[in-house]
Amino acid sequence: MSASGLSIEIGLNAAIVAVEASQPLILVTRSSGARETDALPFGPFDPLAHRTFETGLRAWVAEQSALKVGYVEQLYTFGDRGRHALHGDTAPHLVSVGYLALTRLSEDSSRALGRAGAQWRPWYEYFPWEDWREGRPALLDETMLPELRRWANAKPTDSDAARPLDRHERLKLAFGDDGAPWDEERVLDRYELLYSAGFVAEARRDGRQIPEASAKPHFGLSMRFDHRRILATAISRLRAKLKYRPVVFELMPPEFTLTELQRTVEAISGRHLHKQNFRRLVESTELVEPTGKLMQQERGRPAELFRFRREVLKERPAPGLRVGGRG
Repeated sequence: MSASGLSIEIGLNAAIVAVEASQPLILVTRSSGARETDALPFGPFDPLAHRTFETGLRAWVAEQSALKVGYVEQLYTFGDRGRHALHGDTAPHLVSVGYLALTRLSEDSSRALGRAGAQWRPWYEYFPWEDWREGRPALLDETMLPELRRWANAKPTDSDAARPLDRHERLKLAFGDDGAPWDEERVLDRYELLYSAGFVAEARRDGRQIPEASAKPHFGLSMRFDHRRILATAISRLRAKLKYRPVVFELMPPEFTLTELQRTVEAISGRHLHKQNFRRLVESTELVEPTGKLMQQERGRPAELFRFRREVLKERPAPGLRVGGRG
Protein backbone atom coordinates (compact mmCIF):
# COMPACT_ATOMS: atom_id res chain seq x y z
CA MET A 1 0.00 0.00 0.00
CA SER A 2 1.42 3.38 -0.98
CA ALA A 3 1.23 6.63 0.94
CA SER A 4 -1.62 7.80 -1.31
CA GLY A 5 -3.74 4.82 -0.31
CA LEU A 6 -3.48 3.11 -3.72
CA SER A 7 -2.43 -0.53 -3.60
CA ILE A 8 0.00 -2.01 -6.09
CA GLU A 9 0.31 -5.59 -7.30
CA ILE A 10 3.24 -7.13 -9.18
CA GLY A 11 2.38 -9.24 -12.19
CA LEU A 12 4.67 -11.56 -14.14
CA ASN A 13 4.34 -11.87 -17.93
CA ALA A 14 6.16 -14.23 -20.30
CA ALA A 15 6.70 -13.73 -24.03
CA ILE A 16 7.59 -17.34 -24.92
CA VAL A 17 9.01 -17.76 -28.41
CA ALA A 18 9.49 -20.83 -30.61
CA VAL A 19 10.04 -21.30 -34.35
CA GLU A 20 8.37 -23.92 -36.54
CA ALA A 21 8.22 -24.22 -40.33
CA SER A 22 9.94 -20.83 -40.71
CA GLN A 23 7.29 -19.12 -38.55
CA PRO A 24 8.17 -17.28 -35.32
CA LEU A 25 5.53 -18.29 -32.79
CA ILE A 26 4.38 -16.76 -29.51
CA LEU A 27 2.58 -18.73 -26.81
CA VAL A 28 -0.81 -17.26 -25.90
CA THR A 29 -3.67 -18.12 -23.59
CA ARG A 30 -7.31 -17.11 -23.98
CA SER A 31 -9.20 -14.89 -21.54
CA SER A 32 -12.64 -15.97 -20.44
CA GLY A 33 -15.84 -14.10 -21.30
CA ALA A 34 -17.58 -12.94 -24.44
CA ARG A 35 -14.79 -10.62 -25.60
CA GLU A 36 -11.95 -13.08 -25.75
CA THR A 37 -8.51 -11.83 -26.72
CA ASP A 38 -5.09 -13.43 -26.75
CA ALA A 39 -2.90 -12.94 -23.70
CA LEU A 40 0.63 -13.83 -22.73
CA PRO A 41 0.90 -16.28 -19.83
CA PHE A 42 0.76 -14.13 -16.72
CA GLY A 43 -0.05 -14.13 -13.03
CA PRO A 44 0.67 -12.28 -9.78
CA PHE A 45 3.95 -12.54 -7.92
CA ASP A 46 3.39 -14.21 -4.53
CA PRO A 47 6.32 -13.39 -2.20
CA LEU A 48 5.29 -16.19 0.15
CA ALA A 49 5.25 -18.88 -2.55
CA HIS A 50 7.85 -17.54 -4.98
CA ARG A 51 11.46 -17.05 -3.91
CA THR A 52 12.23 -14.91 -6.98
CA PHE A 53 10.31 -13.28 -9.83
CA GLU A 54 11.67 -15.90 -12.22
CA THR A 55 10.51 -18.73 -9.94
CA GLY A 56 7.04 -17.23 -9.93
CA LEU A 57 7.08 -16.79 -13.69
CA ARG A 58 8.03 -20.40 -14.34
CA ALA A 59 5.26 -21.54 -11.98
CA TRP A 60 2.60 -19.48 -13.79
CA VAL A 61 3.79 -20.61 -17.21
CA ALA A 62 3.65 -24.25 -16.15
CA GLU A 63 0.14 -23.81 -14.72
CA GLN A 64 -1.32 -21.90 -17.68
CA SER A 65 0.43 -23.71 -20.52
CA ALA A 66 1.85 -26.98 -19.11
CA LEU A 67 5.15 -25.87 -20.65
CA LYS A 68 8.59 -25.89 -19.05
CA VAL A 69 10.66 -23.07 -20.51
CA GLY A 70 14.44 -23.06 -20.84
CA TYR A 71 16.18 -19.76 -21.57
CA VAL A 72 14.60 -16.84 -19.67
CA GLU A 73 15.64 -13.20 -19.30
CA GLN A 74 13.91 -10.19 -17.78
CA LEU A 75 12.81 -7.56 -20.29
CA TYR A 76 11.41 -4.52 -18.58
CA THR A 77 9.03 -3.35 -15.86
CA PHE A 78 5.76 -1.95 -17.24
CA GLY A 79 3.98 0.35 -14.80
CA ASP A 80 2.09 2.99 -16.83
CA ARG A 81 -1.38 3.89 -15.58
CA GLY A 82 -4.13 2.94 -18.01
CA ARG A 83 -2.13 0.26 -19.82
CA HIS A 84 -3.61 -2.64 -17.84
CA ALA A 85 -6.83 -1.51 -16.14
CA LEU A 86 -10.09 -0.69 -17.85
CA HIS A 87 -11.24 2.92 -17.88
CA GLY A 88 -12.57 3.86 -14.43
CA ASP A 89 -11.23 0.70 -12.82
CA THR A 90 -10.45 1.14 -9.11
CA ALA A 91 -8.66 -2.18 -8.63
CA PRO A 92 -5.03 -2.21 -7.40
CA HIS A 93 -2.56 -0.79 -9.89
CA LEU A 94 -0.66 -3.62 -11.56
CA VAL A 95 3.06 -3.32 -12.28
CA SER A 96 4.07 -5.97 -14.83
CA VAL A 97 7.52 -7.50 -15.01
CA GLY A 98 7.99 -8.81 -18.54
CA TYR A 99 10.20 -11.74 -19.52
CA LEU A 100 11.49 -13.20 -22.77
CA ALA A 101 11.69 -16.99 -22.90
CA LEU A 102 12.85 -19.28 -25.71
CA THR A 103 11.93 -22.92 -26.20
CA ARG A 104 11.85 -25.72 -28.77
CA LEU A 105 8.64 -27.36 -29.93
CA SER A 106 7.86 -31.01 -29.38
CA GLU A 107 4.82 -33.24 -29.92
CA ASP A 108 4.46 -33.82 -26.18
CA SER A 109 4.46 -30.10 -25.39
CA SER A 110 1.90 -29.37 -28.13
CA ARG A 111 -0.52 -31.92 -26.69
CA ALA A 112 -0.02 -30.51 -23.20
CA LEU A 113 -0.69 -26.98 -24.46
CA GLY A 114 -4.02 -28.03 -25.93
CA ARG A 115 -5.12 -29.53 -22.62
CA ALA A 116 -4.10 -26.33 -20.81
CA GLY A 117 -6.03 -24.07 -23.21
CA ALA A 118 -2.90 -22.43 -24.62
CA GLN A 119 -1.69 -22.29 -28.22
CA TRP A 120 1.10 -21.06 -30.47
CA ARG A 121 0.32 -18.20 -32.85
CA PRO A 122 2.57 -16.50 -35.43
CA TRP A 123 3.79 -13.24 -33.95
CA TYR A 124 3.39 -11.50 -37.32
CA GLU A 125 -0.40 -11.73 -36.84
CA TYR A 126 0.05 -9.05 -34.17
CA PHE A 127 2.72 -7.11 -36.12
CA PRO A 128 2.15 -7.79 -39.86
CA TRP A 129 4.24 -4.74 -40.88
CA GLU A 130 7.35 -6.34 -39.33
CA ASP A 131 7.68 -9.25 -41.80
CA TRP A 132 9.98 -8.18 -44.67
CA ARG A 133 11.09 -11.67 -45.74
CA GLU A 134 9.18 -11.39 -49.04
CA GLY A 135 10.02 -7.72 -49.47
CA ARG A 136 8.52 -4.51 -48.17
CA PRO A 137 5.00 -5.27 -46.80
CA ALA A 138 2.29 -3.79 -49.04
CA LEU A 139 0.36 -2.77 -45.91
CA LEU A 140 2.92 -0.06 -45.21
CA ASP A 141 2.48 1.92 -48.42
CA GLU A 142 -1.17 1.10 -49.09
CA THR A 143 -2.60 2.00 -45.68
CA MET A 144 -0.28 2.54 -42.74
CA LEU A 145 2.04 5.31 -43.92
CA PRO A 146 -0.72 7.40 -45.58
CA GLU A 147 -2.72 7.25 -42.34
CA LEU A 148 0.33 8.01 -40.20
CA ARG A 149 1.30 10.97 -42.39
CA ARG A 150 -2.19 12.41 -41.97
CA TRP A 151 -1.80 11.99 -38.21
CA ALA A 152 1.66 13.62 -38.30
CA ASN A 153 0.25 16.62 -40.18
CA ALA A 154 -2.62 17.11 -37.73
CA LYS A 155 -2.57 19.67 -34.92
CA PRO A 156 -0.27 18.52 -32.05
CA THR A 157 -1.77 17.74 -28.65
CA ASP A 158 -0.52 18.51 -25.15
CA SER A 159 1.03 15.05 -24.95
CA ASP A 160 3.05 15.77 -28.10
CA ALA A 161 4.55 18.87 -26.48
CA ALA A 162 6.07 16.74 -23.74
CA ARG A 163 8.01 14.59 -26.22
CA PRO A 164 11.54 15.46 -27.38
CA LEU A 165 10.66 14.62 -31.02
CA ASP A 166 7.70 15.90 -33.00
CA ARG A 167 5.34 13.61 -34.89
CA HIS A 168 7.20 13.81 -38.20
CA GLU A 169 10.52 12.99 -36.52
CA ARG A 170 9.02 10.04 -34.66
CA LEU A 171 7.47 8.71 -37.88
CA LYS A 172 10.75 9.04 -39.76
CA LEU A 173 12.75 7.32 -37.01
CA ALA A 174 10.31 4.47 -36.35
CA PHE A 175 8.98 3.67 -39.83
CA GLY A 176 11.84 4.82 -42.03
CA ASP A 177 9.64 7.47 -43.60
CA ASP A 178 10.94 10.22 -45.90
CA GLY A 179 13.91 8.16 -47.09
CA ALA A 180 15.17 7.09 -43.67
CA PRO A 181 16.33 3.44 -43.28
CA TRP A 182 14.10 0.78 -41.75
CA ASP A 183 15.57 -0.53 -38.48
CA GLU A 184 14.19 -3.98 -37.68
CA GLU A 185 15.01 -3.53 -33.99
CA ARG A 186 12.56 -0.61 -33.52
CA VAL A 187 9.52 -2.87 -33.09
CA LEU A 188 8.53 -1.23 -29.80
CA ASP A 189 8.98 2.31 -31.19
CA ARG A 190 6.64 1.49 -34.07
CA TYR A 191 4.00 0.01 -31.78
CA GLU A 192 4.20 2.97 -29.38
CA LEU A 193 3.75 5.40 -32.27
CA LEU A 194 0.72 3.48 -33.52
CA TYR A 195 -0.67 3.49 -29.98
CA SER A 196 -0.16 7.26 -29.67
CA ALA A 197 -1.87 7.81 -33.02
CA GLY A 198 -4.80 5.55 -32.13
CA PHE A 199 -4.12 2.94 -34.81
CA VAL A 200 -4.21 -0.08 -32.47
CA ALA A 201 -7.35 -1.29 -30.68
CA GLU A 202 -5.60 -1.12 -27.31
CA ALA A 203 -5.46 2.70 -27.46
CA ARG A 204 -9.25 3.07 -27.66
CA ARG A 205 -9.80 0.31 -25.11
CA ASP A 206 -7.50 2.06 -22.62
CA GLY A 207 -9.65 5.18 -22.78
CA ARG A 208 -7.19 7.46 -24.60
CA GLN A 209 -8.66 10.67 -25.98
CA ILE A 210 -8.15 10.17 -29.72
CA PRO A 211 -9.82 12.55 -32.20
CA GLU A 212 -11.99 10.73 -34.76
CA ALA A 213 -11.10 7.40 -33.15
CA SER A 214 -14.11 5.65 -34.69
CA ALA A 215 -12.78 6.36 -38.19
CA LYS A 216 -9.27 5.12 -37.57
CA PRO A 217 -8.18 1.72 -38.89
CA HIS A 218 -6.63 -0.73 -36.45
CA PHE A 219 -3.53 -2.65 -37.48
CA GLY A 220 -2.68 -6.17 -36.29
CA LEU A 221 -4.50 -8.39 -33.80
CA SER A 222 -4.94 -6.85 -30.36
CA MET A 223 -3.95 -8.51 -27.10
CA ARG A 224 -5.25 -8.33 -23.56
CA PHE A 225 -4.04 -5.51 -21.29
CA ASP A 226 -0.60 -4.21 -22.42
CA HIS A 227 0.59 -7.62 -23.61
CA ARG A 228 1.18 -6.51 -27.21
CA ARG A 229 3.51 -3.83 -25.88
CA ILE A 230 5.39 -6.50 -23.91
CA LEU A 231 5.56 -8.71 -27.01
CA ALA A 232 6.91 -5.78 -29.07
CA THR A 233 9.62 -5.30 -26.44
CA ALA A 234 10.48 -9.00 -26.60
CA ILE A 235 10.77 -8.99 -30.40
CA SER A 236 12.99 -5.90 -30.30
CA ARG A 237 15.24 -7.51 -27.68
CA LEU A 238 15.51 -10.83 -29.50
CA ARG A 239 16.28 -9.21 -32.87
CA ALA A 240 19.05 -7.19 -31.27
CA LYS A 241 20.39 -10.11 -29.27
CA LEU A 242 20.78 -12.32 -32.34
CA LYS A 243 23.69 -10.08 -33.35
CA TYR A 244 25.81 -10.47 -30.22
CA ARG A 245 24.65 -13.63 -28.44
CA PRO A 246 24.09 -17.18 -29.81
CA VAL A 247 20.49 -17.22 -28.58
CA VAL A 248 19.19 -18.54 -31.91
CA PHE A 249 20.48 -21.99 -30.95
CA GLU A 250 17.96 -22.05 -28.06
CA LEU A 251 15.34 -22.32 -30.82
CA MET A 252 17.16 -24.97 -32.90
CA PRO A 253 17.17 -28.75 -32.49
CA PRO A 254 20.49 -30.29 -31.40
CA GLU A 255 21.34 -31.02 -35.07
CA PHE A 256 20.26 -28.89 -38.01
CA THR A 257 21.12 -27.90 -41.56
CA LEU A 258 22.46 -24.47 -42.45
CA THR A 259 19.25 -23.84 -44.41
CA GLU A 260 17.19 -24.49 -41.26
CA LEU A 261 19.44 -22.14 -39.30
CA GLN A 262 19.10 -19.42 -41.95
CA ARG A 263 15.31 -19.71 -42.04
CA THR A 264 15.13 -19.43 -38.26
CA VAL A 265 17.27 -16.29 -38.27
CA GLU A 266 15.13 -14.86 -41.08
CA ALA A 267 11.94 -15.68 -39.17
CA ILE A 268 13.09 -13.79 -36.09
CA SER A 269 14.68 -10.82 -37.85
CA GLY A 270 11.90 -10.47 -40.43
CA ARG A 271 14.57 -10.12 -43.13
CA HIS A 272 15.51 -12.09 -46.23
CA LEU A 273 19.17 -13.14 -46.14
CA HIS A 274 21.40 -13.95 -49.10
CA LYS A 275 22.22 -17.66 -48.89
CA GLN A 276 25.93 -17.50 -49.70
CA ASN A 277 26.52 -14.41 -47.57
CA PHE A 278 24.81 -16.10 -44.63
CA ARG A 279 26.92 -19.22 -44.98
CA ARG A 280 30.11 -17.19 -45.14
CA LEU A 281 29.01 -15.36 -41.99
CA VAL A 282 28.33 -18.63 -40.15
CA GLU A 283 31.71 -20.01 -41.20
CA SER A 284 33.59 -16.86 -40.16
CA THR A 285 31.98 -16.74 -36.71
CA GLU A 286 32.72 -20.44 -36.07
CA LEU A 287 29.42 -20.82 -34.22
CA VAL A 288 28.67 -24.27 -35.65
CA GLU A 289 30.56 -27.46 -36.40
CA PRO A 290 29.70 -30.41 -38.66
CA THR A 291 28.34 -33.57 -37.06
CA GLY A 292 29.58 -35.84 -39.84
CA LYS A 293 25.97 -36.80 -40.60
CA LEU A 294 23.69 -36.11 -43.57
CA MET A 295 19.95 -35.47 -43.68
CA GLN A 296 18.02 -36.96 -46.58
CA GLN A 297 15.84 -34.47 -48.45
CA GLU A 298 12.85 -34.93 -50.75
CA ARG A 299 14.74 -33.12 -53.51
CA GLY A 300 18.39 -32.71 -54.27
CA ARG A 301 21.42 -34.04 -52.48
CA PRO A 302 21.46 -34.89 -48.77
CA ALA A 303 22.19 -31.86 -46.57
CA GLU A 304 25.03 -31.77 -44.07
CA LEU A 305 24.01 -31.59 -40.41
CA PHE A 306 25.63 -29.18 -37.94
CA ARG A 307 25.47 -28.43 -34.23
CA PHE A 308 26.21 -25.41 -32.06
CA ARG A 309 29.91 -25.23 -31.13
CA ARG A 310 29.72 -24.41 -27.43
CA GLU A 311 33.45 -23.71 -27.11
CA VAL A 312 32.82 -20.35 -28.78
CA LEU A 313 31.32 -19.08 -25.51
CA LYS A 314 34.76 -19.33 -23.91
CA GLU A 315 36.65 -17.89 -26.86
CA ARG A 316 35.05 -14.44 -27.21
CA PRO A 317 32.56 -12.27 -25.33
CA ALA A 318 29.98 -11.54 -28.06
CA PRO A 319 29.46 -14.51 -30.40
CA GLY A 320 26.43 -13.67 -32.52
CA LEU A 321 25.26 -13.38 -36.12
CA ARG A 322 25.46 -9.77 -37.29
CA VAL A 323 23.09 -10.26 -40.18
CA GLY A 324 21.86 -7.62 -42.60
CA GLY A 325 19.04 -7.76 -45.09
CA ARG A 326 17.11 -5.97 -47.75
CA GLY A 327 15.02 -3.00 -46.71
